[in-house]
Amino acid sequence: MAQDAEKHQVNMMEDVEKPDLTSSSQDDILAEFSPQEQRKLIHRIDRRLVVTVGVLYCISLMDRTNLSAANIAGMEKELGLALPFGGVSRYSVVTLVFFTTYVVFQPPSTIIVRKLGPRMHLSSITTAWGAIMIGMGFVHHWQDLAGLRVILGILEAGFFPSCVYLLSTWYTRYDVGKRYSVFYILGSLASACAGILAYGLMQLGGHEGLGGWRWIFIIEGTLTCALGIGSYWLLVDFPDKAHQSWKFLTEREAKFIIARVDQDRGDAQAEPFSAVKFFRAGLDIKIWGYAMIFFNTTTVTYALAYFLPIILSQNMGFSVGASQCLVAPPYALAAIVMYGTGWVGDKYRIRGPIICFNMLLCLIGLPIMGFHKNSGVRYFGVFLVTAGANSNVPAAMAYQANNIRGQWKRAFCSATLVGFGGFGGIAGSLVFRKQDAPEYHPGLYACIACCLLTLLIVASTTLVFLRQNKRAARGEIELEGDNDGRNNFRYTY
Repeated sequence: MAQDAEKHQVNMMEDVEKPDLTSSSQDDILAEFSPQEQRKLIHRIDRRLVVTVGVLYCISLMDRTNLSAANIAGMEKELGLALPFGGVSRYSVVTLVFFTTYVVFQPPSTIIVRKLGPRMHLSSITTAWGAIMIGMGFVHHWQDLAGLRVILGILEAGFFPSCVYLLSTWYTRYDVGKRYSVFYILGSLASACAGILAYGLMQLGGHEGLGGWRWIFIIEGTLTCALGIGSYWLLVDFPDKAHQSWKFLTEREAKFIIARVDQDRGDAQAEPFSAVKFFRAGLDIKIWGYAMIFFNTTTVTYALAYFLPIILSQNMGFSVGASQCLVAPPYALAAIVMYGTGWVGDKYRIRGPIICFNMLLCLIGLPIMGFHKNSGVRYFGVFLVTAGANSNVPAAMAYQANNIRGQWKRAFCSATLVGFGGFGGIAGSLVFRKQDAPEYHPGLYACIACCLLTLLIVASTTLVFLRQNKRAARGEIELEGDNDGRNNFRYTY
């Protein structure tokens, strides 16, 4: 994954001085490592960092979205989730209450993870939400299920933004796209396998007097607890503290990573926390543009995650077992498209065109999925929508990561980005309404509108980036606090 490490070392776009790490000392540290040593080190970081957080995200996404599988496995009938409540079904209430706390508790999480460290923070919340998942297998009233989902939202709120922030601190701007893709690919594989796993766990129905849908929560929750405990020894800290994390890196290697990131964008070392610095980032309208792109994307991805088995069953006429298993192939295609677009984005240093390509896949697939008369053709549309929407998650993360500087601005941006993703989850849990079954046309129109809005935002930010880069090249302005006199930072579009 890091085959271009040597190229990135000599072709960095910025070279920003830090008070305790001068440009000459950066060059000296980087020169200590041969290209072969650099590749070996980056590969070691990939295996330890990207794979670990990716596996944990795999479990996170599976735990967050297994409601649809449990719903058609008997939970809807046993808990009366099809009944209305406040104008929507109880099932929609159970799905959306998760996001009320998931959104609210995300901004503090990027502050907490910097203070506690990723190992303690991420392993603790993962183990805790695994215990909540086990509890969901024993509820007898839908209100209890909704309450546990609220608590689950509090715990999972700290996970995704912390991972996005952590990965962005380890890699240069044109290495991070592939890493985000691999991180999210593992999540997509979870979505692909979740239906098949759920179908297998359903067969335990009747054991110990428990329904099959309950075993989905109990077994997956137990697995989550085990991985959460093990992750304490597998996760690593931020680069400036990595040499203290169970001998993962030597101090010399940690200095190399810091120098490499500092040469790229000048924000590798942590700054003292200041609420003013953290919240001042909110004055940058571009951050809200990135967040809105993520909202539009996650509205579609969560709608698919929560309702695809139901749509396959009700709209396309597949059996319950087939609906569970047919979820997997579209997510397998999404994984291929996701890594391919991530590789292209890093190699050619582009971000906006990748997002537009993904949205065009959705705009082609949604009408096919919703309006064609043949169920097989509609299922082909599911492939396009799933690939485009899910591939856009790491693409949007790389887009914002490439166009901001500063530790606390990066932390704020990660929180707002994923927070708006939570709002997208609320929207995604509501777009396919029970009263619109089996065609679900209003939900399809909403998803199409989200894709079109994303194209408009990317076009607008691209025009801004082009204009600002030209002004910076003429020496009229300095971008993203690039006030060290070099004026080398440029936006990526």
